[in-house]
Amino acid sequence: MQGDLLTGSIPYTNSIFQQPWWLDAVAPGRWSEIAIKKGEETLLRFPYVTESKNGFTTLSMPPVTQTLGPWLKPRQGKHSSQLSLQKELMAELIRRLPPFDSFYQRFHYSITNWLPFYWNGFSQTTRYTYVIEDLKNPDRIWDQMKSNIRNKIRKAEKSGVRVVDSDDIETFLDLNEMTFKRQGLPLPFPRDFARRLNSACVSKGARKLYIAYGPDGRPQTGLFCVYDGYCMYNLLQGGDPALRGSGANALAMWESIKFASKTAEVYDFEGSMIEPIEEFFHSFGAIQKPYFEISKVNSRRLKMRHHGRELLKVLLHR
Repeated sequence: MQGDLLTGSIPYTNSIFQQPWWLDAVAPGRWSEIAIKKGEETLLRFPYVTESKNGFTTLSMPPVTQTLGPWLKPRQGKHSSQLSLQKELMAELIRRLPPFDSFYQRFHYSITNWLPFYWNGFSQTTRYTYVIEDLKNPDRIWDQMKSNIRNKIRKAEKSGVRVVDSDDIETFLDLNEMTFKRQGLPLPFPRDFARRLNSACVSKGARKLYIAYGPDGRPQTGLFCVYDGYCMYNLLQGGDPALRGSGANALAMWESIKFASKTAEVYDFEGSMIEPIEEFFHSFGAIQKPYFEISKVNSRRLKMRHHGRELLKVLLHR
């Protein structure tokens, strides 16, 4: 569903990440939702995942899910009336939340009003993603890119890199794992999890998997994108660290953008707070979009643990 609750622009709050089939794939048996209705009409949906660990209950996000948060049915009318309705619906949502020790979710950037959560003791951190909002003209997108990105794409093409629309999830996971190993980290999810998500997306016609091969046939980089009728998301990527300078990553990204221009209205890079990644994304001419990370800790024990960690950070950096 499209339409802005407040401004009349084009956000998208009922994203692929809020769909029941997606939640079944990424959090089977662990997700629930709060639905506020007027008669048969749904005015608000709020999916969430319940985690229980070490005696604490957390309402949180599923893995590999960019945003969740509330979906509110688009309304037309006076700005003041829409704000009042938002306040009423979100206050009711907060009242209906099950008991929790901690809460954590990232809201879609079209949700710009988190005041009802603030009034109920929640905290907010601003994060950023990067989007291309108008995909109709790929030539214009090309012109808006920084020259270094265009040069990387040309370099990859001239050297014989080819990007394949693939079904080879295992090769992609090998490439993804290489990226984390380079940082001294394990793959942040089990391979069976990725296989299950891949199968669910394929069954819904909602996945594009790109793998870039060098002229020697060696896989260099991979890109796992998901999409619906409105937005294409650059969900996961990975590459061989020894071949990072080939330009294959930029070429694979460009191929995904060209596909998105035929199937979606918006391309979301799933922005990062890591500076080199942020620079790479905005170099494609993408627009910065702030979105809210909402959290709350009810447990006194968890609060004490958090304050202890923060104090330790201060002491170590004195």
